[in-house]
Amino acid sequence: MVRFHEKILEIAEGIRTMRIRGAGKIARSAAEALKIAAETYSGEPDPELFRKYMNEAAKLILATRPTAVSLPNAVYYVMYALESNLGFKELREAVIARAEEFIRNSLEAVRKIGEIGARRIKQDSVVLTHCHSTAAATVIITAYKMGKIRKVYSTETRPFYQGRITARHLIEAGVPVVQVPDSSVRYIMHEVDQVVVGADTIASNGALVNKVGTSQVTLAAHEARVRVFVAAETYKFSPMTVIGELVPIEYRDPTEIVPKEWIDKHPNVTVLNPAFDVTPPEYIDAIITEEGVIPPQAAILILMEKFGWALEKIKQGVKQSVSFEDSIEG
Repeated sequence: MVRFHEKILEIAEGIRTMRIRGAGKIARSAAEALKIAAETYSGEPDPELFRKYMNEAAKLILATRPTAVSLPNAVYYVMYALESNLGFKELREAVIARAEEFIRNSLEAVRKIGEIGARRIKQDSVVLTHCHSTAAATVIITAYKMGKIRKVYSTETRPFYQGRITARHLIEAGVPVVQVPDSSVRYIMHEVDQVVVGADTIASNGALVNKVGTSQVTLAAHEARVRVFVAAETYKFSPMTVIGELVPIEYRDPTEIVPKEWIDKHPNVTVLNPAFDVTPPEYIDAIITEEGVIPPQAAILILMEKFGWALEKIKQGVKQSVSFEDSIEG
């Protein structure tokens, strides 16, 4: 059995239990875990043994959460270094370098999205946002500093209340925030000028997989003719959806919603706790990426440009974008 540094196990558990939240932060944490794995490897200096060790570390991280594609994309990006025919020392350095590059590029992408997205916000706007997305929050904060935003409605986002994280970040930046329950979105939508949300996964057809409740927010916005913007780094686009693979929706423990005692007392009641839902591309006006603003229908172009290397492997019948065939099964 492979033994990993305690920090790697801590990151994996943090992602699994949602102490580490937000698709971008999850992706950066995954890259950091692989970096630590490479740095703390204490086995024989043999390239093949190192590859096997890193594959096990990748499987551990991949098994933590099933829906947000930022997690496997981050892992695949780092692990692609193992495709090189290098010696042990150079191979380890390549893994570390790709992990650092992914983290650096991810943070830079958020900054760019903030600048690009802020230009799309109308003057004197009331904005609504759902859940917690660093990219979406950066768009809002940047637009507020430009004097464009008057007020922000932030949903609580139950059951983990990630919207409170968003509210705190916005308040710290001086943005006027009104925290509202998820179920009030349709009631307040008539006041809203624009909706800005983040993304956990974007499919090749432009559909958005995000925190449960997002589809209801966009449906209410669509009905009220309020524009919906999705702030998403390009590593949140899913290559596997190009060949028709569905994005798995994570169902979490029912006790996150109701106490175990209540469940035990009502054995005939089934409690569902989906963590995500799917918003059709028809309810999205634009996706804001670090590469620019695109309509959802252009998601396939991002995938072709950014994940061409992965798509080639998919075409060859390989079900993942690196050489560790069984790592995605978690």
